[in-house]
Amino acid sequence: ASVSNQFHLNGDLVELSEIFNENGDKSPFLNTGVMIDGKVFTTKTTAAYSGKRTSLGDVLQNGEVTEEFFLQDSEMSKWSYLKGAKKEVRKSKSGFEYNYSEGSMVFPDAKDKASRTIITGEGGKSPSRFKHVVQSDRGLRRLTPVELERLNMFPDDHTKLDGISDTKRAFFMGNALVVGVVEKISKALENQIRKLDK
Repeated sequence: ASVSNQFHLNGDLVELSEIFNENGDKSPFLNTGVMIDGKVFTTKTTAAYSGKRTSLGDVLQNGEVTEEFFLQDSEMSKWSYLKGAKKEVRKSKSGFEYNYSEGSMVFPDAKDKASRTIITGEGGKSPSRFKHVVQSDRGLRRLTPVELERLNMFPDDHTKLDGISDTKRAFFMGNALVVGVVEKISKALENQIRKLDK
């Protein structure tokens, strides 16, 4: 039995967002939905995909990666610290002490699983908790601009333009959407809209 809900939102959406669930009530929103002219249609869905799944390893440029993308031995302890679990006392600029904790991340990233989300700070050589790192035959390395483009389903070298650095190309991909997903959603919406127009 499918679960769905329909209701109307009246008022300014910014104000509604600011006061949303102040009382801790059960949310009327389910995990999927759309709003048109203030009318909300929401339903509970479960993914039912049975096609080929792309893993991080599927997009790698094996053997085509230049030395600049490989991690330096001198920075391995910094990479390990940033990717690792932490439970430590930190001090703010004003001198306030607080407990900081975060869980560990898979390091290096698993090539047989889906990739994590690309963020705008993906480019550049400096160690970071959020950059993707993969194991290759030649050692640990960051992802190349082409690999980042492939993760977002862009053609190879889509961002390779005169005057655009590899760091900037990575930034572009961190700001991008996965275009193949957007395309599939747009086609599904188009089909539904065409049905409504009949």
